[in-house]
Amino acid sequence: MAWWKAWIEQEGVTVKSSSHFNPDPDAETLYKAMKGIGVGSQLLSHQAAAFAFPSSALTSVSPWGQQGHLCCIPAGTNEQAIIDVLTKRSNTQRQQIAKSFKAQFGKDLTETLKSELSGKFERLIVALMYPPYRYEAKELHDAMKGLGTKEGVIIEILASRTKNQLREIMKAYEEDYGSSLEEDIQADTSGYLERILVCLLQGSRDDVSSFVDPGLALQDAQDLYAAGEKIRGTDEMKFITILCTRSATHLLRVFEEYEKIANKSIEDSIKSETHGSLEEAMLTVGKSSDLHVFQATGLTVGTKGLGMQPQEKESLWTRDGTLIRNIISRSEIDLNLIKCHFKKMYGKTLSSMIMEDTSGDYKNALLSLVGSDP
Repeated sequence: MAWWKAWIEQEGVTVKSSSHFNPDPDAETLYKAMKGIGVGSQLLSHQAAAFAFPSSALTSVSPWGQQGHLCCIPAGTNEQAIIDVLTKRSNTQRQQIAKSFKAQFGKDLTETLKSELSGKFERLIVALMYPPYRYEAKELHDAMKGLGTKEGVIIEILASRTKNQLREIMKAYEEDYGSSLEEDIQADTSGYLERILVCLLQGSRDDVSSFVDPGLALQDAQDLYAAGEKIRGTDEMKFITILCTRSATHLLRVFEEYEKIANKSIEDSIKSETHGSLEEAMLTVGKSSDLHVFQATGLTVGTKGLGMQPQEKESLWTRDGTLIRNIISRSEIDLNLIKCHFKKMYGKTLSSMIMEDTSGDYKNALLSLVGSDP
């Protein structure tokens, strides 16, 4: 069945490696697409030559037109050329383009993009340039730095990544920021929220086997009922232990059994038994047991549609960050599968939602990453 699994995974990918890839022409295309690069050096060379040669000797090489206008200055950044290159290459290929760019032009590609672009489009394009685990480490670091902690970002990433992905994220975090991700989370959060995040970080959930023990699933459902609905108060640690140590397929079975026992969904019970960031964390872990549905739901957070009231939505900065993170992180894994779930759940395609809720180069880049409609 390995070939079948590989085929399914490939079908889920929206961004694939470009065939006949050569990083050197791609790097040159990006160099030419960005305004102002190289103009200064051309001017300096011309000015230096002017001291040594008569002006008549420079007529053929002068960058100035007859009316005194500089002919070689680019009209501006060619954003579409940047989109065409960076959204149509795999992350591995983008890293090779960055190396070629530096070798050919002596500039860091990511820093150059930052200086040439702006707004949401800059945020998206720069995010594409990070290796996957370094990007998610950066998102976690940004969620904890400065005033206030964006718990939702931390919860979303930790709840939806595999054991191996979490290990690589922690490694990248320590390499890039010189501190332990676990220690920084502990320093930035407290109480049961801290405990559930640290538990998730341990990667104790089985993300390989799809085996479900019906007896254990029933026992877990009974334990959750006893820890919440059955008693006055809530045994939060029982909820945390089961949610953070059981596999996704096991939890789906547990939730089915729970609903039979409690006559209400686990989601409704969590909402009635907890509140605030802990409630959000538990709900996120529960929903992530069906990953494609979870990711499809996450994409709606990044758009303005679907009947949400302004006061119900995150800040614009957080909302766009969620959309960018979800699309980039799944584009080389299973975004096509998520798009199918999105259409079933909301009756419209992800592309149509992006068309309605975004604009300009930002919209064009997102649509290129998302690919054709299912």
